[in-house]
Amino acid sequence: MDDRTIQFSIKSELEDEIKKNLTIVYDSLKEKGYNPINQIVGYILSEDPTYITTHNNARSIIRKIDRDELLQILVENYLK
Repeated sequence: MDDRTIQFSIKSELEDEIKKNLTIVYDSLKEKGYNPINQIVGYILSEDPTYITTHNNARSIIRKIDRDELLQILVENYLK
């Protein structure tokens, strides 16, 4: 019998999901010729979805990401 405890991290899975979705949005903006960083920052600051293209369903994808969680993850990863 194995007595080890398996650790499950919801935070890690959430970060992976946010990263996957943010990458899709970034790539979609880049494909359409936008500066993806500027557009994503504009969206984060204003919550105005028109900063994000509808290409590849990017606008719908980014609206599924909680902005507070996104900012927290970005700051934590920047400071690592």
